[in-house]
Amino acid sequence: MAPRVRFAPSPTGYLHVGGARTALFNWLYAHRLDGTFVLRIEDTDVERSSQDMVTGILDGMRWLGLSWDEGPETGGPHAPYFQSERLDRYRAAADRLLKDGHAYYCYCTPDRLREERERAEARGEAWQYDRACLDLSADQIRELGAAGAPKAIRFKVPPSGAAFDDAVHGPIAFDGASIEDFVILRSDQYPTYHLSVVVDDSDMGITDVIRGDDHISNTPKHVLLFQALGASVPRFAHVPLILGADKKRLSKRHGATSVMEYQRQGYLAPAVVNFLALLGWSPGDDRELMTTQELIDSFALEGISGGNAVFNTEKLDWMNGQYIAKMPIEDLAAAVRPFFDEGGLGVHPLVADPRAFHRLLELLRPRAKRLTEFVEQSRPLLTEVVVYEQEAVNKHLTSPELAGHITALVDGLDAATPFDEAQIEAVVRGTATTRGIKAGALIHATRVAVTGRTQSPGLFEVLAWLGRDRVQARLSQLLEFLGTRVS
Repeated sequence: MAPRVRFAPSPTGYLHVGGARTALFNWLYAHRLDGTFVLRIEDTDVERSSQDMVTGILDGMRWLGLSWDEGPETGGPHAPYFQSERLDRYRAAADRLLKDGHAYYCYCTPDRLREERERAEARGEAWQYDRACLDLSADQIRELGAAGAPKAIRFKVPPSGAAFDDAVHGPIAFDGASIEDFVILRSDQYPTYHLSVVVDDSDMGITDVIRGDDHISNTPKHVLLFQALGASVPRFAHVPLILGADKKRLSKRHGATSVMEYQRQGYLAPAVVNFLALLGWSPGDDRELMTTQELIDSFALEGISGGNAVFNTEKLDWMNGQYIAKMPIEDLAAAVRPFFDEGGLGVHPLVADPRAFHRLLELLRPRAKRLTEFVEQSRPLLTEVVVYEQEAVNKHLTSPELAGHITALVDGLDAATPFDEAQIEAVVRGTATTRGIKAGALIHATRVAVTGRTQSPGLFEVLAWLGRDRVQARLSQLLEFLGTRVS
């Protein structure tokens, strides 16, 4: 049977890295085995869920290229795919569990439960529900009902407990004493996560549940619910959590709070997908740079590690830089242009001209790890007035003879024909020789003159790209600066 897997985010937040990695593993598994990938929105937390968050999740999935076969805006045979539209199904399932003796009404108030928990903690014990309502008589239940007492429904955990064979961790077992009788339907008639997820997985024919390690403690409850409802128990695969560099669970304090933030920071979706796939999974060899199709062809649950994965931003930057380096120039220009527009540089003549823009990107590409860096590195080349960094001034503009050297260079460049890289290099080096200084000193000073910085792409390529008039204007600005310093 072709597998049916699902990704079921809660719209109480945007799509974050951990959720995106879980979605990716499910998506790769489905594509590897010609299965079905279902997207389901778990929005029963009415107070914290929002349509904006739903939109953010869908946008993040689309940006990563993780299209779904069934789900919101796509539809499918098991619609609806929003839990808020499936409440009748959960209530019917709870009623069935009651009638079959697998569940019972619980009238315990929050105050009582809190007091019991506090007493247990004071004794240094772990608290577990004491089944106070399990043996209520029919008369007691009628009296409570007549009084309008709020009631929840709890699942009655059998003493045998539950066991399952995890595709990542192997056999896992929980005895009945370690699982409390958990609530499946709250007093407000809303289901808990345990009931809704099991009913949905059963209704939608989910064969494999791939989710984070933090759900291992939930799984015995889900196995028991599947069995009590007479449904097939899916195969479970719990994937390692993602940790920050400090080895603590990844959170907003480690950087981006949503997948779309990585887009805004200048990362390429295929690079992010490649990076996420290798967080807790390996193709079984030393490959690191893999196309999406290569990931699909290689993906297997057996390749998932049992240990936690560490999110290394430096590794992501390196990988993104590798993808940038290999992009066709037309694709790179299309990807980076929105960042130039946002930075107010899109209308500059050297950006508006496709040929000049492509050449600029080729100059900057070797040093760029994010798309945003193209804007940062090109800004000093596209401004009318160069701002000199103080470090650059102190390091390369202190010689009292520099003004004379630059004046000679201006004259030499004015006569350079054609104004290309070879002629420019010949003029710069020839001027240095004539003036009796090292070529490096004149090269560094000229770099500061045209960029304001100590580092840039190859100087001769930059000068040729800027053109004679712009170069001469920047050298003239430097002469004015040097004259002001002397005076």
